[in-house]
Amino acid sequence: MFAAGTKTIVAMAHLPPLPGAPGYDADGGMQKLIDWAAADVAALQSGGVDAILFGNEADRPYVLRAPPEGLAAMAAVVTAVKPSLSVPFGVDYLWDPVATVALAAATGAAFAREIFIGVYASDMGLWQPDAAAALRLRANLGRQDLKLLFNINAEFATPLDTRPVAERATSAVFSSTADVLCVSGPMTGMAVDRGALAAVKRAVGPTPVLANTGVTVDSVADILSLADGAIVGTHFKRDGDTWNPVDGDRVRRFMDRVESLR
Repeated sequence: MFAAGTKTIVAMAHLPPLPGAPGYDADGGMQKLIDWAAADVAALQSGGVDAILFGNEADRPYVLRAPPEGLAAMAAVVTAVKPSLSVPFGVDYLWDPVATVALAAATGAAFAREIFIGVYASDMGLWQPDAAAALRLRANLGRQDLKLLFNINAEFATPLDTRPVAERATSAVFSSTADVLCVSGPMTGMAVDRGALAAVKRAVGPTPVLANTGVTVDSVADILSLADGAIVGTHFKRDGDTWNPVDGDRVRRFMDRVESLR
């Protein structure tokens, strides 16, 4: 699915705030979360996306360690909608790579995306993910087939590592055996720096590289000329607003454009 040159489009299924997050709708409860996710999945699949990535994007302000109530709720939501899935799916619990791997194993996900490496000054404070713990957990759970998508330039943060992004990408493949690399803009929905995207792809050769944020129907041709695919969230939402439900018409227009490029 993520082989170099495949031009894979992974669509985000952003969940509403989970239990424990300040925005959680206690009156709507778990059923509201499940219904929202099911509707987004239906719209994304009917639009022809290649895979779906479940994320807790609405759990603002973000934390660096997953709380048990949020992690359990996300596992329950994914499990509830899993029977309706006809495409591969992945998970991402922001911003905890170890919890994300555990969640992927519990739900049977095919892939997981997170910030696995580096040290950052971030909106959440000093950010020090632990790739070694995440990869060891993957091995201990018997999920070496689980593809790990390494986001190598974190959103909402600045790396304290001063090496160029292409050098950090090469190091991620060598030292942490990253399966796929993701290149992001500075925030959710903001465009990727095309120079950085091209530099990372040149540096890592056969390792697949995805544009992680800000891809639109107008930019996708240019992006796919530089990368092996993209993760799309905000652009698929009604009115292009990250917090709105998925708009099936926007998905179909985007995927029609992608099919013309493949």
